[in-house]
Amino acid sequence: MKAVVQRVARAEVRVDGAVVARIERGLLVLLGVLRGDDEDCAVRFSQRIVHWRCFPDGEGRMNRSLLESGGAALVVSQVTLAADGKKGRRPSLDQAADPAQARALYERVAAAL
Repeated sequence: MKAVVQRVARAEVRVDGAVVARIERGLLVLLGVLRGDDEDCAVRFSQRIVHWRCFPDGEGRMNRSLLESGGAALVVSQVTLAADGKKGRRPSLDQAADPAQARALYERVAAAL
C-alpha cells in the first residue's frame, strides 16, 4: 500500500457537485492498493496511520495521534499512487491491485480508521 497523508482542518469529497463525504479536523488519506497487499497489510497500515503523532499537544509539539486528538479520517481511493512512470510516456498501473481486491482492502482501511 502507498498513501499520501495530509493533516487537514476540513476536507470533503464531491461527486457531480454533491458532497459524498466530509470531515472536520483530521487526516485526509489518499490510498493506493498494490498487488500483493492483503488483509494483514491493511490492518497494519491503518494502525500506523492512526497512531502517527502528527497533531500538536498543549505546547504546540507534534505529539498527539489521530486517536488522542479526536480527529477524523477521510480515505480516498487513489489508484495513481501505484503508477510506475520509469518507462516511456505512459505510466504503468501493473503494480495496482485488481479492482475487487483493492476495493475490499480500501474499505478495510477506511473502517479501521
